[in-house]
Amino acid sequence: MMEEMAKVLTCDGSGWVTVEVKVKNACNHCDNSESCGTSAVSKAFSPKVQYFSIPSDDHYAPGDLLKLGLPESVILKAAALVYLLPLTGLFVGVALASILSSLFSFASSDFVVIPFALVGALLFWFAARRVAKRMENDSQPVIISHLGHSI
Repeated sequence: MMEEMAKVLTCDGSGWVTVEVKVKNACNHCDNSESCGTSAVSKAFSPKVQYFSIPSDDHYAPGDLLKLGLPESVILKAAALVYLLPLTGLFVGVALASILSSLFSFASSDFVVIPFALVGALLFWFAARRVAKRMENDSQPVIISHLGHSI
């Protein structure tokens, strides 16, 4: 289970808690203002804080700290979707183009294979995105523990 600290923003009476989670960097040097190529990309494209709501049976005060957990299987499945499905689409597109170019005997099969490969990768990427959205809705983080009020 992957764990992360979250700060409670609001807790309504209907059983939902809105929290904010500060996004951490892999090497923790970005927070120390050291520069590298990865920190430049991270600063440009990634949000510093993420907000979301999670179900809760307990009531928490704004400012309370919670430890949230998310199973590793969700993260591994998301990584497989993002990387492997478009790559599979690329190979399917190449195979389909190779079969079509051999059937119709095109003079230059490269001009047929490259567009088919790109279209295959793009179609499989859209499919992966749809599955990832569904998986995101099905997998919610859970509250592991209440850590008290932040200082």
